[in-house]
Formats: sequence, structure tokens, C-alpha cells
Amino acid sequence: MRYLMTVSYDGTDFSGYQKQPKMRTVQMEIEKALKEINGGKKIDIYASGRTDARVHAIAQKIHFDMDKDIGVEKLKKALNSLLPNDIFIKKVESVSDNFHARFSAIGKEYVYLLNMGEYNPLERNYVYQYNEKLDVVEMERAMKYLEGTHNFKSFTKSDEDKDDYVRTVSQTNLIRDVKDVNKIILVFVGTGFLRYQVRNMVGTLILVGQGKIRSEEIINIIRKEDRRYAGKTAPSEGLYLKNVFY
Repeated sequence: MRYLMTVSYDGTDFSGYQKQPKMRTVQMEIEKALKEINGGKKIDIYASGRTDARVHAIAQKIHFDMDKDIGVEKLKKALNSLLPNDIFIKKVESVSDNFHARFSAIGKEYVYLLNMGEYNPLERNYVYQYNEKLDVVEMERAMKYLEGTHNFKSFTKSDEDKDDYVRTVSQTNLIRDVKDVNKIILVFVGTGFLRYQVRNMVGTLILVGQGKIRSEEIINIIRKEDRRYAGKTAPSEGLYLKNVFY
């Protein structure tokens, strides 16, 4: 039987989602819990995509196969009783055998949280403490140039070697926090994203907000297809995988 989980996690103390030798990862913790539930028999899990160290998830999607049929609510409860308190299973549901958390996905939504106001030590692991004013109007204008189907090689990991760098960003939005004018949320929705793509786009938008480049320069950066022309990679703690669409 195939199950799909909706998982939330605090990425602060993880070396990312994907299992790595001698490192604490989200995949390792969930597979360990499932193995105990499954009577010591290993279960492999498959996520919609990996998140990097210190990146958070509001609704990561993960599927796995298990012979035991113990009911989705009971399975959810059992998992949450075994998992550490920085991972929470929000939902477990049965899916068809041909469903795949990664390959069945048609889109993802990421959000990036940034504080332009006074440094807040309580939020240092969850909001990028930029702590300086930015031109958010110009940043919002620049975000629209990222929308559409483009080759995003300028915004991926510099040593990333892929056959296809083309992705579609279907929607962007800059949301001002109504409770705190110094906080903004940058929203990116697309069919999929390259490694570090969102954080590199945010780093470039910060250049726009600083007045170092104009919003329309985004067009040229995309055309260059060269990582050297985009901004620095924004810190991981501000990034959240908010949703995966099927």
C-alpha cells in the first residue's frame, strides 16, 4: 500500500532533507521511525524534492510503500509519537500505486521571510535578519521579470551540471506584513526550481532593493545564463517550502 504524508519541519538543526552519512537529516529521522513501526523492516521514502540545510518546510510531501495496513490516522499518530519535535506529520493519506511525490508534482510554492527592521535574536533561525531598509517597490517590480519560462542557469548553484535549466515561474508576489512594516514575504510559485534557485533570486532582488541594479536588469541576468551575474545566495533560514501541488 502506498501512502502520502504532508510533513512540516524546522530545518534549523538538520543538514538538509536528504540522507547523508553521519549527518542528521529529515529523511533519516522519518525512515528510522517508519522502520520501528514496520517491525524493524526498512522503508524507503521519496520526497517532492530535497531542501538544503536550515531550510524549513510547511508542507513537504513524501510517499512510501508499506505492507501493513494500520489506518492513516493511527499511522500518523504512531509516527508523531516517534519523531523528534522538530518534525511533525500533518496528514497521512492512501494514494494509488502509480503516484510519486516528486514526479507527480505539477508545481511548488516557496516563501522567503526577510526582516528589514531591528535585529531579532528570537527569529534568527526563521527570518533572514537583513536589518536594513530596502526599496520594496522596486523589488516587487523586479520579481515580475522572473515570471515566465526561462533558462535559470544564472540562478542555480555555480557548479550545477544539468542538461536542462529551463523552469517556469508562474507567479511571484511581495507581501508586506500587516503587523510589522519592516517584514516582507517573497512568494515564488512554479513548476519546479533548481538547487539554490529561490535563494539566488532573493539575493538578486536584494541587490535591486539596495539600488545597486535596476529592476529591468533581471532580464539581462537571465539572458547571460551565468551565475556570476546574479546576486549572492540569500541565507537558508528565511526559506520555506510552503506547498506542493498535484
